Amino acid sequence: MSTRTGTNMNTDTTTDTDGRKDAGVAWGEFAAAEPGLARTVEERFAAYTHHVLATLRKDGSPRTSGLEVRFLNGELWFGMMPGSMKALDLRRDPRFSLQANPGEGTTMGGGDVRIAGRAVEVPEDDTETRARYAEEVEPPQPFHLFRTEVTEVVRTSVEDEKYLVVQVWKPGAPVRTLQRT
Repeated sequence: MSTRTGTNMNTDTTTDTDGRKDAGVAWGEFAAAEPGLARTVEERFAAYTHHVLATLRKDGSPRTSGLEVRFLNGELWFGMMPGSMKALDLRRDPRFSLQANPGEGTTMGGGDVRIAGRAVEVPEDDTETRARYAEEVEPPQPFHLFRTEVTEVVRTSVEDEKYLVVQVWKPGAPVRTLQRT
């Protein structure tokens, strides 16, 4: 859980409950600040069911796993089978990177998108949140449920068949756009 201060996304200072600055924001806060980029990212994730989640193993090495994600009620959610390695990784170290499925071929319609942040597990005793998610998604029972705190959103695309365009967003700053030939 994090607390947020300030009046808008460009001046907010986000402090996580463990005292870290700029720990992340809920998906809805990002979407309110950057609706165009948020819409593009959500469309990329909606185009395919399965995506790639990177977590950190106990020894610090990376692990990639397939994952279905949901954007619901202003949050980005991860639901997982009980005892899955990715769930255990996130319980130990909540940092993640999520890559949208690029689809078939190499065109990546809509661009390549990635979201980084921290995953916070919804406890078993938060039956209201878990029930709302289960009603919407109908996951197999039991399940791990994580909401995310977004620390970075990146979209990479090609424009006019000659420019590589990279859009980068981080909490407290507007989208930075880099263009390369």
